[in-house]
Amino acid sequence: MARDRNQSEEYTGPLKRLLVAVVVLCLLALFLVWRIDSPRVERFRAAVIDRVVPQFDWAMAPVTGAISLLRDFQSYQSLAQQNQELRRELQQMKSWKEAAVQLEQENARLRDLNNVQLDPKLTYITGVVLADSGSPFRQSVLLNIGAHDGIVDGWAAMDGLGVVGRVSGVGENTSRVLLLTDTSSRIPAVIQPSGQRVLIVGDNTAAPPIDFIEDQDLVRPGDQVLTSGDGGVFPPGLVIGQVAMDPGGRFRVRMAADYERLEFLRVLRNYELRGIGGTGSLIAPMALPALPEAAPLQQAEGQADG
Repeated sequence: MARDRNQSEEYTGPLKRLLVAVVVLCLLALFLVWRIDSPRVERFRAAVIDRVVPQFDWAMAPVTGAISLLRDFQSYQSLAQQNQELRRELQQMKSWKEAAVQLEQENARLRDLNNVQLDPKLTYITGVVLADSGSPFRQSVLLNIGAHDGIVDGWAAMDGLGVVGRVSGVGENTSRVLLLTDTSSRIPAVIQPSGQRVLIVGDNTAAPPIDFIEDQDLVRPGDQVLTSGDGGVFPPGLVIGQVAMDPGGRFRVRMAADYERLEFLRVLRNYELRGIGGTGSLIAPMALPALPEAAPLQQAEGQADG
């Protein structure tokens, strides 16, 4: 058995070398033939390609599949990178959208302020609402304008739709506006078109009640409520809201101002309003007529008897 194995190795070794030499010679001849520029050789090459290459589709299939997988992997990798970039851009766009919405709301508030029709004699200054101290006991807002800007106690404040309140405290750089809905607010008003003089009384609700209506039959829900200018508290003709009726049958004011979103307020300069220096000057005592002295009166009566 060992001799047969050695004899087979003696024969297969030369055969392998001979086969390799033949393959090398064939490849060399094929290379030389493929490099020759001749019409006959060109026709021969074309005939060989037409005959051989279509039969080798099965051999090229794994190579083609591997190339396709590689390209798909590269495309998937690029898609993943694009997906990450799109997510980052989406986050940026969301933040930009929020900023744009806030700017749009502020722009709308400022446009509303510009649309308010005021008496040409009235000038104004616009302030930004810094804080809201609304509570069950007090409703007011804080503005970023104060005595440095010429703000005076008692001046009216409006948003882009109607009267909000009046200045009730002035600092150097800030001022406080007492809202019409506060319980300490009392505003003289007039209802149009009936011309009824009324008083708007704050009660810490969104719709303050209307008091002291002379003839309630002349008042209808939907009538416009304006400042009357009585007492010099507010300039006349400023929009407060519309008349509404609660379930109990009491007339109230549906405020024109948007109290839920107070961002900018316009403080009206009213230099005709007298400043309030103390609580004693809120209500001035009535002047009593002078009584005649007793002696001159008796002398006059004696002369009349004579």
